[in-house]
Amino acid sequence: MPIRRTSLLLAFSIAALLPHSTFAQTFKPQDLAPAPPRPSPSVRQQPQSPEPESLAQRTDALNRIFHDYWEDELKHSPEMASTIGDHRYDDQLSDESPRAYEEALARGERFIERLGAIDTAGMPEQEKLSKQLLVHDLVDQQESSVCKPWQTPVTQFSGIQVELPALVEMLRFASPDDYDHYLSRLDKIPGALMQISTNMMLGEQDGRSEPAYIMQKVLAQVNAMVQEKPQNTPFARPLQHFPPDMPAQEQEQIRTQVLNAIRTRVQPAYKQFAVYLASDYIPKARTDPGIWANKDGDACYAYLVQSFTTTDLTPEDVYKIGQEDVARIQPQLMAVVHQLGFNDLRSFHQALVANPKEHAQSGTQLIELYRHYAEQMESKLPQLATKLPKTPLRVVRMTSFGSADQVPADYQPGTPNGSRPGWIRVNTVDASKRLLTQVEPIAYHEGVPGHHLQISLAQEQTGLPDFRRFESYTAFVEGWAFYSEQLGKEVGFYQDPYSQYGLLENQMWRAVRLVVDTGVHSKHWTREQMVQYFRDHTAMDDITIQEEVDRYIAWPGQALAYDMGRLKILELRKEAQQKLGSKFDIRTFHDEVLDSGALPLDILQQRVEGWIAQQNAPAK
Repeated sequence: MPIRRTSLLLAFSIAALLPHSTFAQTFKPQDLAPAPPRPSPSVRQQPQSPEPESLAQRTDALNRIFHDYWEDELKHSPEMASTIGDHRYDDQLSDESPRAYEEALARGERFIERLGAIDTAGMPEQEKLSKQLLVHDLVDQQESSVCKPWQTPVTQFSGIQVELPALVEMLRFASPDDYDHYLSRLDKIPGALMQISTNMMLGEQDGRSEPAYIMQKVLAQVNAMVQEKPQNTPFARPLQHFPPDMPAQEQEQIRTQVLNAIRTRVQPAYKQFAVYLASDYIPKARTDPGIWANKDGDACYAYLVQSFTTTDLTPEDVYKIGQEDVARIQPQLMAVVHQLGFNDLRSFHQALVANPKEHAQSGTQLIELYRHYAEQMESKLPQLATKLPKTPLRVVRMTSFGSADQVPADYQPGTPNGSRPGWIRVNTVDASKRLLTQVEPIAYHEGVPGHHLQISLAQEQTGLPDFRRFESYTAFVEGWAFYSEQLGKEVGFYQDPYSQYGLLENQMWRAVRLVVDTGVHSKHWTREQMVQYFRDHTAMDDITIQEEVDRYIAWPGQALAYDMGRLKILELRKEAQQKLGSKFDIRTFHDEVLDSGALPLDILQQRVEGWIAQQNAPAK
């Protein structure tokens, strides 16, 4: 099950993985054996070396920890390293075995101990904040073990079967060495899929699984890969464009090697995975949609709520906040519906469905609309912030593999060195069934001033430890992007009343999430109850509603972060306006929110309130 620090391979949705092709060939008894017990940090022997005394020594020691931690992350997450432009591990896939997961927890404990030995007195605020954030991340990693996330590693939205094909788009192919590294990765896919299968088998034995109908969607994705011609799979994409200086004979040799690897290694491994899903996993998988039905499900969901929102809220707290937000937005939504001449949401929805002008005519039209809204907003960015990203933004078509189960659009960060731009990836599957009312706010959310502005600025930061440049606290990242949707209205957009409706419907959509996510995972709602709640409070098209409820079922807690983050930023903005009065400048407020990269919401509040006090301090 995905947890807060997700792979960068999928846009915020947005972030894995022995070269044998059958379970019998790759299975090893030690893969099932539990890892050696890890002693508690409280009883382990404390470091014997004396604590550095001088400020310079303590600062150097702290920076060594930051360096060692980031190097450890890249070494054990080679796919992430590749996506951010670090090519040292381009021939590797992550070890997903239970032992590797236990070892990661043990390494995390050692980092916590090392950080605990550092006194930050006298250090600059950013060093203190960096230590605070790394401790937060490492403690969260330990707490995630209540869910045993390695036992439920695959859903229709995330997991090896969709992340590996998505990774291909982000790899570098500029030399023969890059293709050699890629072939090494292809050879490792059978072993990686076998590890995932083993983890899932252990999960079912331990009382944890994904719902059977969700895994039917995964099975369809896997079968689609098996049935495709090797040259048409996403894994063959690097063969479409070779480096211009590569000789034709070498190109042909690489083409033969890659297609042979896909045909004889990758597709048979996917086929074996499909057999396991169909004959073993799905028949035994749980039937209830809520995670409460899993072993330790209630405790796991309580953790996920707090981790994704970076708060101490309980599922019941979030449920009530959602109900209140739905009640607040409902009159605003209905006012626009009445303005457009309709009495209620159902009649408005029926008119939308019947109106071809409010549906996309083609995938190309969808892409052009997203591009139009992103470009018009880029010209307004100087009104919203003084610090703007250097990384360019592009609008591209989402890869067709697996996109039938994906969101309407998402964002894929560019590389810090500018070798790849940021992408708004548009889902063009069933384009004619998709309403246009949400395109404008989603363009601002995924592009600018949303994900592209925030993530690019964070990655372009200098003087911060690398781990902070790539932080991904969902409540902050998605909260900022959701908040950004309304900034379009503040700079004069949403002139079309249908787009204005789309803005309000997006707000209702995220408020509804708070209710239905907690409803299914803590109040034992059925899927039908989730769908009906959406229909009662929005006029969203049915394809999006179906995608959304399945997303919440497959990804417990993640969708809560959007509205919780947005509400916190609005709260802090209101506080700044009230306390600063005529000194309030929306640009400097946004600069302050974004200046330190992604932050947990409680730390964001501390920093913004400190900034407010500083702005109000008498001049010296």
